[in-house]
Amino acid sequence: MDNKVVTTLAKTFSRLGLAAFRLNFRGVGQSAGEFDHGIGETEDMLALAGHARRELGNLSIMLAGFSFGGYVQTRMLERLEVQRLVLVAPAVKRFEVGAVPADTLVIHGERDEVVPLADVLDWARPQNLPLTVVPGAGHFFHGQLNLLARIVNNACLRLL
Repeated sequence: MDNKVVTTLAKTFSRLGLAAFRLNFRGVGQSAGEFDHGIGETEDMLALAGHARRELGNLSIMLAGFSFGGYVQTRMLERLEVQRLVLVAPAVKRFEVGAVPADTLVIHGERDEVVPLADVLDWARPQNLPLTVVPGAGHFFHGQLNLLARIVNNACLRLL
């Protein structure tokens, strides 16, 4: 929840006038529970989406996820209609990340040391899914967060 990539995404969506919600996954920070390989984490995200809809009305939902969070967000697609999906450095080999909508925005660092770019390309290729590669960026986009925000901002502005 407090990771700088996740924070950058939330701030970018807020600047676009969107309500942005984030949570710690199970066992992270002050959250209860323990890691559930994406199953319980998906349930937690669905509960958050339900809460947001109750508080703010029946909104269009845009999902964004970083690394493991990207996997969780792809699992949400099975149970929630979304306007747009944004994946940053999705952990496609560590978890069984399925196919995503053709308009999904996938952003990856060229020098990602956690999730190799080649793995994401292998996942995206059969889907004919384009990737936005940030030259020189690692997994946490050190020194590239402003560029990450601009990419997300520009892609999402077209939807608003």
